[in-house]
Amino acid sequence: MSFPELPQEISTALHAGQVIPAHPLALTASRTLDERHQRALTRYYLDSGAGGIAIGVHTTQFEIRDPKIGLYKPVLKLANEEIDAFVAKSGKPIIKIAGIAGRTEQAVKEAEFVAGLGYHAGLISLAALTHEDNEELLKHCRTVSQAIPLIGFYLQRAVGGRKLDVNFWREFSNIENVVAIKMAPFNRYDTLDVVRGVAESGRADQIALYTGNDDNIIADLLTKYSLVVDKKPRQIEIVGGLLGHWAVWTKKVVEIFNNIKKGASFSELLTLGTQITDCNAAFFDVAHDFSGCIVGIHEVLRKQGLLQGIWTLNPDEQLSAAQKEEIDRVYAAYPELNDDDFVAENLQRWLT
Repeated sequence: MSFPELPQEISTALHAGQVIPAHPLALTASRTLDERHQRALTRYYLDSGAGGIAIGVHTTQFEIRDPKIGLYKPVLKLANEEIDAFVAKSGKPIIKIAGIAGRTEQAVKEAEFVAGLGYHAGLISLAALTHEDNEELLKHCRTVSQAIPLIGFYLQRAVGGRKLDVNFWREFSNIENVVAIKMAPFNRYDTLDVVRGVAESGRADQIALYTGNDDNIIADLLTKYSLVVDKKPRQIEIVGGLLGHWAVWTKKVVEIFNNIKKGASFSELLTLGTQITDCNAAFFDVAHDFSGCIVGIHEVLRKQGLLQGIWTLNPDEQLSAAQKEEIDRVYAAYPELNDDDFVAENLQRWLT
């Protein structure tokens, strides 16, 4: 059986490591799609230097798939248009990643739709398959992989993910059309399960590892794993990030990422990493078990003018006074981490 493959330039970029923001959803006060600000966000990420964009993912809000809301296709189309226009003008390869969710029938339909648009890979969420065993999960993934190259997704349990053991990741990595894995369990043990599974699959050279651990970004990017596989040492590293946290202050994120690639001081980077984790605790509302993880990102973008408000598809998701205070605190504590000046200089152009 033949599978759809990544274009060579996209595969090369993916394995080299990229900054890939998880794209939020721009809404009006009436909770309808705000196309103007949705396009502006995509333009912001591209002009910031991101090497890819992931949309239709957790940060975009899984509710876009609700038939009563019907925003999955429109939102994916908008991002695709903006990325294609940027690539045509700049010549830079941009990795287009679409979130794939739901049970097998829905997931296959989503994969076929986004592949038809020209998305390169699908980030597959298994959150809807809550009770299935490894064999059933793998059958699901193999079926979806026939439509589009897959990026595995280990979503943390606090926001709807499920436990996925090392045996799952070993067998998942042996699916021919798996090209990458985003590790976002927010747990060192679970992250190690993914790395070990990939190493033991024998396909470590063919699968790019990306951190989604927003609580441990810098340390993940600095870590080289040394494992013994078949009595032989094997080194594996995380080459890039696909993160909700990277949906804000993205211009500075790209600068930091490039400094890591250039071999900046480990001690300075680890100190910086703790500051970024402090910011993430505010943005993701860790104090309240991540209940404000989407509205916190929206609040930062609202402050910059990239969103009109912090509205989500779920009216119950609100920014608490305590979370707002925390966001204001980290904004004041780490002014060197924001990209407010860059946004201010370009906002009107992006909104045009």
